[in-house]
Amino acid sequence: MKHIKSIVVTAALALGTLSAQAAPVTYTFDTVHSRVTFYVNHLGFSSSVGEFKVGDGTFSFDGDDWTKSSVEVRVPVQSLELGDAKWNSHILSADFLEAAKYPEITFVSRKVEKIDAAHGKLHGELTVHGVTRPVVLELRLNKVGEHPMRKTQAAGFTATTQVARSEFGVAAYVPAVADEVEIRIEVEAFVAPKG
Repeated sequence: MKHIKSIVVTAALALGTLSAQAAPVTYTFDTVHSRVTFYVNHLGFSSSVGEFKVGDGTFSFDGDDWTKSSVEVRVPVQSLELGDAKWNSHILSADFLEAAKYPEITFVSRKVEKIDAAHGKLHGELTVHGVTRPVVLELRLNKVGEHPMRKTQAAGFTATTQVARSEFGVAAYVPAVADEVEIRIEVEAFVAPKG
């Protein structure tokens, strides 16, 4: 009888350990090292480059089962930086993003697919200018490991996609300023210390 109890207890502990390992880990965005960069062709001569800061928030990631991972990102529109104050103001105006009326860009994941150890697809809904549309981001896992300065677990990802800005009601100056917007997201995040 003792032998059977011992087996049961051992099995329960093993299952508990496996469950703990399999649970998604919650990460907090490092807002200093996380950015949304975008590229838009300008008159055929160049691709204008801009960026937004990633707002406060978290995401969950399960390295064993990516399908259990999820993310919700809020990007403050007023954080836009194009390298020129006048151009920033124009893009934030009613001609383009209407930042006063729509102060946030959001992305909410609906599904995460794992392709290989470092790549996947992140399906979700992107809301820009008050319009929500489905998008798929190509996802690359850069690294998971201990952060050398924070001394806590950290994770880094790169995600890329393309959208047509006209589909979000931002169609000013198309085609002189291209409709297609290339987006690159760099995320560094960490596990908040307990206590």
